[in-house]
Amino acid sequence: MYSQTNILVIDDEETIRDSCQQAMSREGNKVEVAEDGIKGLAMLEKESFDLVIVDLKMPGLNGMDVLKRIKEEEPEIVVVVITGYATVETAVEAMKAGAYDYIPKPFTPESLRLIVNRALEKRRLSLENILLRAQLKDRIGADVIIGQSPPMLEVARLAGEVAPTDSNVLISGEAGTGKELIARAIHSQSNRNDKPFIVVDCGNLVESLFENELFGQVKSSSTGATETKYGRLEVANGGTVFFDEVGNIGMNIQAKLLRVLQEKQITRVGGSRVTRVDVRVIAATNRDLLKCIEQGTFRKDLFYCLSVVPIVLPPLRGRKEDIPLLANHFLKKFNEQREKNVTDFSDQAMKVLTEYNWPGNVGELENVIERAVVLTRSGVIGPADLWYYELSGETASSSDTEKLKP
Repeated sequence: MYSQTNILVIDDEETIRDSCQQAMSREGNKVEVAEDGIKGLAMLEKESFDLVIVDLKMPGLNGMDVLKRIKEEEPEIVVVVITGYATVETAVEAMKAGAYDYIPKPFTPESLRLIVNRALEKRRLSLENILLRAQLKDRIGADVIIGQSPPMLEVARLAGEVAPTDSNVLISGEAGTGKELIARAIHSQSNRNDKPFIVVDCGNLVESLFENELFGQVKSSSTGATETKYGRLEVANGGTVFFDEVGNIGMNIQAKLLRVLQEKQITRVGGSRVTRVDVRVIAATNRDLLKCIEQGTFRKDLFYCLSVVPIVLPPLRGRKEDIPLLANHFLKKFNEQREKNVTDFSDQAMKVLTEYNWPGNVGELENVIERAVVLTRSGVIGPADLWYYELSGETASSSDTEKLKP
């Protein structure tokens, strides 16, 4: 069942309203009722609903008019129509107008719940497909924490303990240490693993558009928005939101984000309707946020809200015993992706890898291995295959390989 499900029943018959409310409330849904179309539309103006059940035959504003108004203004809302006139013509007309399905009177609680569950699943899938699913795919080993060094065993222990909870997590570490990988691992081991994992890249989003991306926007002539847009928080409802480089968020957005996390509801930019959201937040940063607090660039209350469980990722140079494991993991990954058959590293090549200081951390190591797999003419990677361009002058201690570059 979709998390935080909010359902509105519009029907002029009190018995129908009561039976729908009882049947769906038992499933854990929040169910509101309205006795006519005008009151129902007024409620839709004030509050966001995932599903609307509306009777086609009502005095005044009939159900077909209500359906058309909903689909004009909020096309993402799933609508199921009730009809006592279950002919093919009325069903086809309702479906053409945008109804997901219809249910004829009289109906049982079981048949109602069946249709409602199917409708809510359709809404969940639609929301998930709004953002590119590609960001969640093509990541071999994305749910595995790779490392046997004491620091990484501690990271794995913390991640495993916090995953089943709903506590917010703050992951700190240098760029390239694998903060997103840890976040995905926590999500995959959580009770939300069948719900979306949505990434918010706080470093790449333009600040002036950040609020729209986060909270969404409504179609409005006053704001110039030509279409209604879902925010990342709404798309992630029931799942996990990963704020990458959260230290880049401006103070104005920090205040609004804190309010959302505390109140668990959002309002789209340009709108007034409140939408409930249930998300677990994992944030990552390569900055010292305590220093940012001292400098007045990060809110102390937001820091404590995000860092219920802090996890610190060590740099690769601080866990060099993990390099062979990581190198072989990436070797397997790029063999499969590039359809190559590179079987191993020579002893000298592995020495080069373990003695280099890796200022770019795991991300840099991954790039080096990919380049070696693509360019090597042998079935075994040797030192000559590991050259890499301009790596800030870092040197390995081995006299054989002064730099991992041409």
